[in-house]
Formats: sequence, C-alpha cells, structure tokens
Amino acid sequence: MSRARQPPLVTGISPNEGISWTKVTIRGENLGTGPTDLIGLTICGHNCLLTAEWMSASKIVCRVGQAKNDKGDIIVTTKSGGKGTSTVSFKLLKPEKIGILDQSAVWVDEMNYYDMRTDRNKGIPPLSLRPANPLGIEIDKGRFPQKDLEALFPGMSADFTSENFSAAWYLIENHSTTSFDQLKTAVVNLKKQANKKNEGSLAYVKGGLSTFFEAQDALSAIHQKLEADGTEKVEGSMTQKLENVLNRASTTADTLFQEVLGRKDKADSTRNALNVLQRFKFLFNLPLNIERNIQKGDYDVVINDYEKAKSLFGKTEVQVFKKYYAEVETRIEALRELLLDKLLETPSTLHDQKRYIRYLSDLHAPGDPAWQCIGAQHQWILQLMHNCKETYVKEQKGKDICNPLLHSPMLDLDGDVRPSPIGHLSQTASLKRGSSFQSGRDDAWRYKAPQQVVFVEKLTKLVVSQLPNFWKLWISYVNGSLFSETAEKSGQMERSKKNARQRQNDFKKMIQEVMHSLVKLIRGALLPFSLREGESRQYGGWEMKSELSGPWLTHVIQTVRLSSESLTALEIPNDMLQIIQDLILDLRVRCILVTLQHTAEDIKRLAEKEDWVVDNEGLTSLPAQFEQCILHSLQALKTVLDCKPGEASVFQQQRTQEDVCQLSIGIMQVFIDCLEQLSTKPDGNIDTAHLSVDVSSPDLFGSLHEDSSLSSEQRLLIALSNCRYLERHTFLNIAEHFEKHGFQGVEKITQVSMECLKELDQRLFEMYIEFKADPIVGSLEPGIYAGYFDWKDCLAPAGVRNYLKEALVNIIAVHAEVFTISKELVPRVMSRVVEAVSEELSRLMQCVSSFSRNGALQARLEICALRDAVAIYLTPESHSSFKQALEALPQLSSGTDKKLLEELLNKFKSSMHLQLTCFQASSSAMMKT
Repeated sequence: MSRARQPPLVTGISPNEGISWTKVTIRGENLGTGPTDLIGLTICGHNCLLTAEWMSASKIVCRVGQAKNDKGDIIVTTKSGGKGTSTVSFKLLKPEKIGILDQSAVWVDEMNYYDMRTDRNKGIPPLSLRPANPLGIEIDKGRFPQKDLEALFPGMSADFTSENFSAAWYLIENHSTTSFDQLKTAVVNLKKQANKKNEGSLAYVKGGLSTFFEAQDALSAIHQKLEADGTEKVEGSMTQKLENVLNRASTTADTLFQEVLGRKDKADSTRNALNVLQRFKFLFNLPLNIERNIQKGDYDVVINDYEKAKSLFGKTEVQVFKKYYAEVETRIEALRELLLDKLLETPSTLHDQKRYIRYLSDLHAPGDPAWQCIGAQHQWILQLMHNCKETYVKEQKGKDICNPLLHSPMLDLDGDVRPSPIGHLSQTASLKRGSSFQSGRDDAWRYKAPQQVVFVEKLTKLVVSQLPNFWKLWISYVNGSLFSETAEKSGQMERSKKNARQRQNDFKKMIQEVMHSLVKLIRGALLPFSLREGESRQYGGWEMKSELSGPWLTHVIQTVRLSSESLTALEIPNDMLQIIQDLILDLRVRCILVTLQHTAEDIKRLAEKEDWVVDNEGLTSLPAQFEQCILHSLQALKTVLDCKPGEASVFQQQRTQEDVCQLSIGIMQVFIDCLEQLSTKPDGNIDTAHLSVDVSSPDLFGSLHEDSSLSSEQRLLIALSNCRYLERHTFLNIAEHFEKHGFQGVEKITQVSMECLKELDQRLFEMYIEFKADPIVGSLEPGIYAGYFDWKDCLAPAGVRNYLKEALVNIIAVHAEVFTISKELVPRVMSRVVEAVSEELSRLMQCVSSFSRNGALQARLEICALRDAVAIYLTPESHSSFKQALEALPQLSSGTDKKLLEELLNKFKSSMHLQLTCFQASSSAMMKT
C-alpha cells in the first residue's frame, strides 16, 4: 500500500490583507493532487471553495468571502491529506463607503437614496442628499486606527445618514486637529442651515396669505347673512350664492395659478428628464461610444461597456431602456461580425488571432471562433503551398515570368531569419561536370540553381514559417489560454477544452494533410515517379529535361532535414512527421544512385584525360584519377549516408543494397573498359598533342617520345602496369573506402571487379606476347636452315650461329622495352617469351630425323647457349622444353666433344657479354602466366 500523504500546510498568502472578494494566491505544501482532491478552503472562517482554482500541489488561487472575523488562518482540506494547518494569517479590511461625489475605480450602482434616519424616500435630487461637508469647515482626516474607533464606539457609525450616527466618532475621524474657533464656526453654519429650512416653510405660508384672507372674508359674510335672515329662503339663497362664490374662487384660482402650475409641471418634467438623462447617460450615449471606439480599435473598452450595460439593463422592462439596449445589441452584433472577419482574414499574426478570439469569446459570439480560425489557417497554408508550386512551374515553362504572385506577401518570406540551407552547399560542389559552384551566396543563385531546388527551398521556408503559429494556436486552444478571466468565470473555457478534446483527431488530420501536401509537392518536383497516377497533375507538372545532379539533391536533403528539425522542435508527435522521414530516405537513396551514375559517366571521360606520362613505377595518372573520382563522390555522399536522429539507414532495404552494389560494379567495369579502349586504340586515333616526358623517368624512355608517339606495344605495357597497380592497390583502397562509408556487398564488388581486371590483364598480356614472341619464334626455323643447312651433313661447330644471336638480340629488345615502362613486368614478360622460344626450339629439334656428330654438337651448343643466356627467366615449362630439346639430340660420347662444347660456350658468352648483361641483373620473383 502507498504511504499516506501529509496534511496540507499553508506557508504564504499574497496579498495578506484586503477587503471582501479580494483575489489571493495561496502557497504551501501538499495542497492536493488535483482539483477533485480539494474539498475544503476557509479564510478567516469563511468557505472559499466555490471560488478556488487549484493550480498545483503548492499553489491555489481564490477570492476572499465576506468573513465575520477580521483576521484568521487559511485552512485547506484535501481528500488525500485531510484538514491542514497554516503558518500565516489573512487580515480582512472593511471597505470604505463611497459617496456619489467621490472618485472611485469601481462601478457604483446608481440607486434611489434611502434615508435610514427618517425611514422614507426623499423626493429631491440625489446631489442634495449627502452633503460632502455638513459642518462647512475644512476636513482633516485623523490617523486613528479604524479598529480602535470601532472598539471605542461599539455599534455606532461615523456616517451621518446612519441610524447609529455618532457625532463624537465623526468629529474624531474628520476634525481631530480642528481648532475650537473653527468648531464654533461649524456650529454657526449648522444653525444657518436649520434657519434656511424654517424660513422656506414660512415664506410658503406668507405667499398664500391673500388667498386665506379672501376665503376668511367670504365665510364671515355668509355666516352673518344666515344669522340675520334666519329663514329657509335665505338659506337657499345663501347656499346658492356660496356655491357661486366658491366656483368663482376656484375659477379665479385656476386662472391665477394655471400658468404658474403649468410652468412648475413643465419644470418638474424637465428636471425629471434631466435627472434620468444624467443618471442613465451611460446607456443613452453607449451606441455612439461603441461606434467611436470600434473606429479607434478600442475593442476592450467596447466589451467592458457592453458587459456593464448588460448587467444593468439586460433584463429591464422600461421601454426606453429596452429600445436603447436593443440598439446596443445591434452594434455589438455588427462588432462580432467585424471581429470574425478580421479573425479569418489572412495573413495575420498569432497575437492578433488570439486577441480577436478573446474579444469574440467575451462578446459571447455564437459557434467556436477559435476552431474557425484554426480551419481558416489550415486552408490558407495549403493554398500557399499550391500557389508556390504553380508559380515556379509557370516560371520554369517560361510563362508569366513576372507573375505578381512571386512578390505577393503570401510568398514573400525573405524576412524570415531562419538560416537558409543553401548556404550549406559547398563552394566547390560540382553543379555540372567540369564546373563548380561560385563562392558565397549572392542574388544570382536563383538563376543558377534549378527551379525545383529553388521551389523546395521556398516551400519548406513557407511551411516552417507558418506551421509554428498554427501549432501554437492549437496548443492555446487546448489549454484555454485564448480566453479571458470573464470567459473563465462563465464556463466558456471548460467548454472550449471539451471541444478541443473532441476535435483532436480533426486537428491531427489537418497536420497530416499539410505534411502530405508538403511531401507530395516535393516528390512531384524531385521524385515524380513515386507519385500515383491521379496525383501527378495536382502535385507535379514539372518539365524534367534532366535529373538533378548529386550535389543539388544533397542540398535539397539538407533543406528538408532542417525543416524536419524545425518542426520536431515544436513537439509535434513523431507519427505526424514520419512521412517527412520517409521522403528524406527516398531522397537519400535517389541521391546515392544518381551520384554513382554520374560518377560512372565521369570515369568514362577519364580516357580523354590520359596523358601517357609514365612515372618510375610504370604508371600513368589514370589509376590515381580513378581513385580520386570515386573518393570525391563518396565524400560528397557523406552527409547523405550519415543518419541524423530519427533517420533509418539508407541501406536498410535489400533492393537499395543490390542497386548500389550493381552501380559500384558498373563503375569498376566502366574504368576497366576505359583501360581496354586506351590500350587497343589504333595508332592513328591516339591524341599525342599533350604527350610529354616525366622528368623522373629514365633517359631511355625519352627516346620513346622523340617522335611524340607511342606504339601499340608500349600502350599495352603501360596498360598492363596500370592493371597491376589497380589489382594490388587501387581496388583494395576503393573497397576500404566503400566499407568506411557503410556500403553493403563490398566483397562482391571487389571480387567481380578483380575478376574483370584479371581477364583484361590476361587479354592484354597475351596480345603483347603475341606481338613480341611470335616474330622471334617465327625467325628460328628460317635461321636454323639458312644456307641449306643440314644437321646430317655439316662442318664442325665453330661457334653459335647468327640466327640464335639475332633471336637473343630480339629478346634483349623486348627486355629493354619492358624495362623502360615497368621493371616489375620484366620477369613476367621475359618468362613467357623464353617459354615460347624454348618450346619452338624443342619442337624443331624433335622434328629432325637424325643428327651427324657435328650436327648434334652444333645443336647442343646453340640450345645450351640459349638456355644459359636466359637462365634467370627459366620456368618449369621452359626447363622442360629445353630438356626435351636436348633429349632429342644424340649424347656426346667423347671427352673431346664435351671440351669443345665448353670452349665454344665460353667463347659465346665472352663475345656477347655486353648484350647478355641485361639478363644478369637482379629481378623479382617469377610470375606465372
């Protein structure tokens, strides 16, 4: 079971004193876990729970009620902690009574004054009811505490209109420092005021004395007549005369006082009308004031006046009030329509939208203005996005270049301080093969960048500048911060929160629609093949003359990434932004494929840059250019291959792995084909205008360029040297770069590339051997049998014949040519040449039917001389061929023949020592064909 919570503890209240209905903030500890947990709140013994608003476990806001005690504790009671305690107290002050001539910051209800001393209503103007200074002398408020005065005069009051009026309290409070002479003057003033009242009554009596006297005389005459006659006839006559006199008196009085009474009635009527106008001038002037304040934009003043009029005259039964109040309602209805139009007007700032929503809420506008504003903003953002697309599509097609939409406020977002991703594009990034991006960003970049790139830049900037306010408006709508305190009291905030909870799915669909439109518009500009058939017309329409290059796609990816980061910072749920991540993934994959395709095209053009300048290792610049080209492409793809937070690996899909692997193999194959094309191009097609000699090359190679041309054999040797370097270094380095950048299937790429390279190397090698070995082999048989030489009938051998020497010289020439290009190729080439010569010599010996003694000795001498001369390049195959050739000869039977053979061999070696020196140099290990 969970541990019980501690009881609430109040440690602070602000303010700590005030009159009834003062708004206070209570702070403390364990003040509840939520609004439902708060079950009790008393201040100075008065229950304030109805006005309490629970903010957090340490804060409560409420209003102080009409408490009985002037000072008391603040007690909070919760379900979880029970009744709490307080370390502070609140002092309740009594409000001062406000006279009708006193200034006040609050509204004082105008009501008929009731005289509590006489217990009757006065039929005189209100201004004469409460004289501000009844003593007629200067008032000097004393500094006596109110509490002390209340204790000194219990149950009494300093208000002279009160039944419990205390003159002593009044004098202490208002004239504590007044001198005695001034007090005597005050007594005189009071007596004068009393005499004025008495004189007013006496004057009224004096004004009617003549009337009283006439009535008295008439009554006396009537009485005397009655006494003198004493008869009924006289009584009848006198009665008739009395009636006539009274009638004449009444007529005379009416005639005399009709004008006076008429003026009095008119004056009373006018006075009453003026009193009504004065008292209710607020209502009568309100329609005109509303119009003036609306024109000035003082909507707060209008709303406050309307609330005041509604509370005073909303339920009145007086016809004139009803008429004027109906006019007020008409003006307010027009104001509601005006504010709603301004709210739905676009573009507008978030501040204005919140302000208009609060005004409409305070005016109790029908419907839900906040939701209407959200819907209008949603439609406006979508319209902006499509207008942006249409503008750039028309500009791309050359139509309506000066379209005013380009400079419309809807699309003019250059004032946005968000950094532009275009600045991240490298200054050296290749826009077209052979050209580079100019340093810096100037006004001309729009004319250099493709329209699709400028469109994506503008579109994302538009969304990132508009969507934050749209999202913040929704958040304010959800948490109720759009509404004023008046709406909070009326329960409108709670209704709004309830509506927001019910419309969460609708708003989610709005955000998703904006995200889908953004993504599809970008796809229509850059990846039109990814759209469905029905979506191409709405989101596409671009003229795709050529696909964007890798650097521009990289820039677009950076732009979309920055936009995604900006939207993520708004705390928009990730599921709504997933579609943007999918777009980024597709753009990254497309960028890699396009970059590799363009890399293959660049590598194909490397053949045009081959200068045939060979370094000390027999290499041209072609392998290095090939490696640099691939490395540059991989470096350009580094930002694309790297995964930002929330992004998936670009190689997560099997199809992408296969496509990248095939394109990488294709790049290798293109370069291998380039090598083959260069090595097999006819002499007439070789561009020799730019050929030059490397100063680090041996002087012997300078003779190759004296005529500024290369033979086919030399190009084959250079190509073989390049192939050898590619196999041992370049391809391995490229494989390492592929692995470093996360490429999949690197082993397959390397294996297939190596196989293709080895096949090319073997073909070129066989071609070179065919060029060099066949002439030497073909010259052996004619040389052997020159001069009708016959092995059966020949003279004693005197030395090695010339055909063999010529063959050796030809072999030496091959050695020199290979050595000039690449020392590393000498053993491989020479071994194959020796194999071909030895094989041919063995065949020729085996074809001889018989040898004479001298013929056998001559043949053995030449075979041994050739074998010993090229001994350093013998292979098992050539050893076998020489052995088979010697076995075809008769064995030497005498020592004399052996001695002669040895002498002739030494003589041959001595005579051709200089020529055979090249075969005595140190060499690397033999290479098998």
